[in-house]
Amino acid sequence: MTVTSGPPGAISHRTEVGGPPVDLGWLAARAIEGDTAARDSLLGHVRIVVHRYCRARLGRLPGSEQTADDVAQEVCLAVLSALPRYRDEGRPFEAFVFGIAAHKVADAQRAAVRAAVPTQDIPETPDAGPGPEEHAVRSSEAAIARRLLDLLPDHQRELLLLRVAAGLSAEETGAALGMSSGAVRVAQHRALARLRVLAAAEVAT
Repeated sequence: MTVTSGPPGAISHRTEVGGPPVDLGWLAARAIEGDTAARDSLLGHVRIVVHRYCRARLGRLPGSEQTADDVAQEVCLAVLSALPRYRDEGRPFEAFVFGIAAHKVADAQRAAVRAAVPTQDIPETPDAGPGPEEHAVRSSEAAIARRLLDLLPDHQRELLLLRVAAGLSAEETGAALGMSSGAVRVAQHRALARLRVLAAAEVAT
């Protein structure tokens, strides 16, 4: 059995496009009470949204897909470990989850920097991936996007990463950041408008 909904009136969101509405706070409460079906459902939905977040935050690292998978798994384990000690203090459960995810992502980024050492190994087989020209174009476009995002205030950058890069809904993003869905949409509009100004200035220089 998979528990996917909360009690009548619960604030819900969707962790998959077209999926059923899910109230993670309600699932967490049931899991803490010993409901194993709720626990399994909770972790499954947590992994979906956290993996999107990790892919967005770690996309610039070598082997980012595998790293995102690993970090998402670490977050799920950390959430499971912390669940017995979790207390509802009026904040969305998603904020608790993304707080853990932010720390795990930061750890992965620091580890990647430490591991980024030169190597003289030569591949034994030809590389069938994109050529140097395509890599250069992609790297240049990605570098510009990262540079523009870095010019935004922290809260706007985090919001865009969750909404645009991670693909979270306004409701999910609001739950993670402690905002209403309406406030998220307004803030997103302002952040994108600021990005357009920055991009225009980038082209003009």
